[in-house]
Amino acid sequence: MIKDLLILTVFPGAMVLAAATDLFTMTLPNRLALALVAFFFVVAPLAGLGWSEVGLHVALALVALVATFTLFSFGWIGGGDAKLFAATCLWLNPDALFTYSIYTSLIGAALALALLLWRKIPLPAMLNSQGWLVRLHSPKEGVPYGIALAAAGLLVYPQSPFMAALGG
Repeated sequence: MIKDLLILTVFPGAMVLAAATDLFTMTLPNRLALALVAFFFVVAPLAGLGWSEVGLHVALALVALVATFTLFSFGWIGGGDAKLFAATCLWLNPDALFTYSIYTSLIGAALALALLLWRKIPLPAMLNSQGWLVRLHSPKEGVPYGIALAAAGLLVYPQSPFMAALGG
């Protein structure tokens, strides 16, 4: 029962929180990625992952962290995005990491395109009192890529070893 509750709430809740936080603040707090990492080590044994499986998840997450920090070093993504991507990879089936990357890219591209188009339209005056909306509308701001990371994570999570362990 506790295992199922953790499987159904921790990862999905973190993804929703990441998307909302990035939307409203354009930041992804370190504590969110750290909580995902910490809870992975709590939930993994409960879900029946052995040491070798945990090691594989950790190794792939480290590879993801190196790859995303390379993108960060070129200024293509934010540091919070890099950390969230790697922390999310911990929770996913190794076979799903490619799918997660593709979904993240496609959703991120659609989000960026939508923001580019929206930013060409003047923001209605009645919305100018919403600081987060003004910031999101500004062409000088980036893209809250945490939304794409979260959506892609939620799309592939049903194929994770955690969801497979539900009710067992």
